[in-house]
Amino acid sequence: MEPPPRMNLAAVRMLPFTRAVLRATEGHDVLVGRVRYRHRGWNGTRADAAVDALRALDELEQLAGPVRVVLVGHSMGGRAALTVAGHDLVRGVVGLAPWCPSGDPVGQLMDRQVVLVHGDRDRTTDPLGSRDLVRRARAAGADACVVQMTGGDHAMLRRADEWHSLTTELVSGLLGLAPLPGPVRRAFDEGRDPAPSG
Repeated sequence: MEPPPRMNLAAVRMLPFTRAVLRATEGHDVLVGRVRYRHRGWNGTRADAAVDALRALDELEQLAGPVRVVLVGHSMGGRAALTVAGHDLVRGVVGLAPWCPSGDPVGQLMDRQVVLVHGDRDRTTDPLGSRDLVRRARAAGADACVVQMTGGDHAMLRRADEWHSLTTELVSGLLGLAPLPGPVRRAFDEGRDPAPSG
């Protein structure tokens, strides 16, 4: 299998999200880490990205003990985060323009909080896939919703500041460091998606 390229644009795009979460959680006892994928792509049933994410969670548990974890993933990373959300440490998932193929399992999302953020101009991953996964996750016992970013694209470059700030609010809220954004909290309470953002 081919390793990821040294200059991985998707990983570079996540750096501002990492910095924003670090700023938002400063002063709290929060660790922020990144999964390093050993292979490029999902690779069918091998699900290499999920295997690497699970390995990272196991390593975190060995290093830090029973900490609460919120996973943030973009595109294939969102699929990996959703796939491994059944790990004992995971409390929530923030999927950014996630890749949600129909038929992916959702049982592992029971008792988890899941927010998928998807732009309506995404031409790489299907926003309807996020909606379908959230519908099925709710039926499986998850608090789940989709936040639609009006005008948002797959690279999250349109309205980038809003993507960054929403992600930090969601992570802080799911960790219990701050209130969840009102529309997301109400969506969890009412079992529906909030109105489009923007």
